[in-house]
Amino acid sequence: MDIYQLKQQGFKIRRIARKLGISRTTVYKYLEKSPEEMGEWMASTQTRRKKLDPYEMLIQTWLSEHPDLSASQIHDWLLESYTDLKVGESTVRLYVNELREKYNIPKTEAMRDYQALQDPPMGQQAQVDFGHTVQKTADGKEVKLTCITFVLSHSRYKFVKWLDRPFTTKDVIDYHEQAFHAFGGIPYEIVYDQDALIVVSENAGDLILTEAFQAYREERKLAMYVCRKADPESKGKVENVVKFVKRNFAKNRIFSTLDRWHEQSDAWLERTGNGKVHNTTKKRPVEVFALEKQHLRPVITKLMFSRVASSVTRTVRKDNTILYQSNRYSIPLGTYRQNKIVYIQTTDDDHLVIREQQEGSVIANHKISHERGTLIQDTQHTRDRTKGVPAYMATVAEKFEDKEKAMTFLEALHKNYPRYIRDQLQLMSKALKEIEPAIGDEALHMCIRQGIESATEFGDVVQYIKRQRQVDHAALEHTKEPIKPLGGRETSVDDTKPQTRDVSDYLALLEGASV
Repeated sequence: MDIYQLKQQGFKIRRIARKLGISRTTVYKYLEKSPEEMGEWMASTQTRRKKLDPYEMLIQTWLSEHPDLSASQIHDWLLESYTDLKVGESTVRLYVNELREKYNIPKTEAMRDYQALQDPPMGQQAQVDFGHTVQKTADGKEVKLTCITFVLSHSRYKFVKWLDRPFTTKDVIDYHEQAFHAFGGIPYEIVYDQDALIVVSENAGDLILTEAFQAYREERKLAMYVCRKADPESKGKVENVVKFVKRNFAKNRIFSTLDRWHEQSDAWLERTGNGKVHNTTKKRPVEVFALEKQHLRPVITKLMFSRVASSVTRTVRKDNTILYQSNRYSIPLGTYRQNKIVYIQTTDDDHLVIREQQEGSVIANHKISHERGTLIQDTQHTRDRTKGVPAYMATVAEKFEDKEKAMTFLEALHKNYPRYIRDQLQLMSKALKEIEPAIGDEALHMCIRQGIESATEFGDVVQYIKRQRQVDHAALEHTKEPIKPLGGRETSVDDTKPQTRDVSDYLALLEGASV
């Protein structure tokens, strides 16, 4: 009646839907009915009762708080809350769609996609991957959880474990053992992503594993297949399992304790993860698994964890720190070398112990920080940059004859360039290299006279003095050469004396004597 009245008042369909809080489709549907048809329909709705009507307010509350809930997840929540309830998933899906329309709660997230892959034989393959999720606690806080998921590729039988902290290689090895115990055997091939806890480098096809996982692999004789980077399709089954766990189990679930979370997770696996008909195989994983586990490689020997390294490696950064849980922890200066790794372990009293060798002496011991992006630094690992500068200045001053004036000049440099004093001293040493001490002192005196207080300009003055001395030396050598006449006559002619005769010879000739 409200719709008809608003329509007669001239309201448009969009305005009617907005005013009454319903969809435009509903407005059109009601306007197409005659008053008699509306009366019959209303009478039928009053006598008709649906199986999920007693849970209408509960489902409506879930949808209001979490509009992205899927009908499949609501079906699982109902079965978890009411163990005696017998209802099909299709019934829940239709009822949820009606409630979304009734209360105008559109779904905000699209359905997840599946991808088809050829199933390997029974017992042949398992896939392993990690997932991360952020959960709300009862007091409104957030906690980050990490899960490791295993799935047998043929039966789709799943195994999931959680931690409220980042995984270590020891955790990964421990949960492998739990998964093999749950499966009742070991698959002949295990597919992994290039996770840093397992793989150090792909190395063009030659896998380099972490030392701890390499020892475990040899102990269990695992046949590994590691996906190439950016190639999720090669382990699509476990990728979908991670999404399924996060969206169907973890999404919008309240976290209390890790033990309680594991209880809920195990119950979900039994009820839904492994108990529900798989969308692709159309079989229940738990039923197919009953046959597949007979084809797994049996676990003959009990694993001796003492033979498996419990420490984790980290690569040393150029600033002599390592990364752990998004924080930087200092190690002694000089530890860094290219591709240098160290071994870390956590203690029961929440400390991070760092060693250069797996069983070597401790080079750093830090209290673990639970913040993010923090530098945790031991004062013994820091360089006192004021220490050493005076000694460096004294070393440079020794290269001058007038050491007192040289130290005065260097102190002026330190005052003008406190942050770059080491660079300034390095430039001074470079300028003084392979020159006569006299040139250095002359440059020093010239800089002091002209008020120059820069190592760069000191170097320029040194070069100027060297060039000037070369010019003066050339001029001096030029003055030592004999001067040649412009006409080209030899100077030896000037020293030549003619032969002279006695006067009596000339008198004899005049008297008629013969020569």
